[in-house]
Amino acid sequence: MDIQSAKQSARKWLRRSLWIALAGLLIFSAGYYIYRTYTISEGTRSGTLFKISKKGVVFKTYEGQLHLAGSMMISQQSTWDFSAQNADVYAKLQKFEGKPVRCHYRQKVDAFPWQGDTDYIVYDVEPVQ
Repeated sequence: MDIQSAKQSARKWLRRSLWIALAGLLIFSAGYYIYRTYTISEGTRSGTLFKISKKGVVFKTYEGQLHLAGSMMISQQSTWDFSAQNADVYAKLQKFEGKPVRCHYRQKVDAFPWQGDTDYIVYDVEPVQ
């Protein structure tokens, strides 16, 4: 085996290894993205919206708190922390601050940092009469 054929063989092996590593990275990345954005529950929660804000150092997210209906005192157990999906939902929520609302949400397995601080992502809100 001469040196030229050894070099060609090494190049082929390296090129093939790089393509396999790239394909593996793409498959892993797609699977990880699907896992992190998978919805494990979907529903509504009703109560009085008493906090909505835009916050964050790197990723600006919309965070809110709802005092759940049926509870008399505001405590850790009677509040529900959530994240708003986008600026449109945030604007709707601002209109209803201090009023009874019904929030439609999706609970993610583990939300990405740019989706919010919580795994509960509110995508729609409506006033409750």
